[in-house]
Amino acid sequence: MSKNNLADAFQKLIEAILKALGQDIGRKRTWHQHVVPHEKGWAVRREGNKRITSKHRKQSTAIRKAKTLAKRYKADVIIHRESGGIRDRISYRED
Repeated sequence: MSKNNLADAFQKLIEAILKALGQDIGRKRTWHQHVVPHEKGWAVRREGNKRITSKHRKQSTAIRKAKTLAKRYKADVIIHRESGGIRDRISYRED
C-alpha cells in the first residue's frame, strides 16, 4: 500500500470514529447569533452552543446585542418568534 493510500485510509478511519462518537467534522463552526425566547425574556445564543451568551427582558435589546456580535464576527443574526420559529435573518457577512 502506498503512502497516499495509507494516509487516505487512516483519514477515513478517523472520520468514521469521530462520526460514531457524534462529532460532525464536516460542519464548520459559525458565529451566527440566535435571538431566542428564554424564561421570562429573550436570550442571545451562538449557533451550535448550548450556553447562552446573554439574557434580556426585551427582544429589541437582545437583537441589539446579537447585531453587535454578528457585525464583529461577520456573521448572521437569526431572530426567532416566541413559538420558536424563525422571524427574520440579518446578514453581516462579506460575501
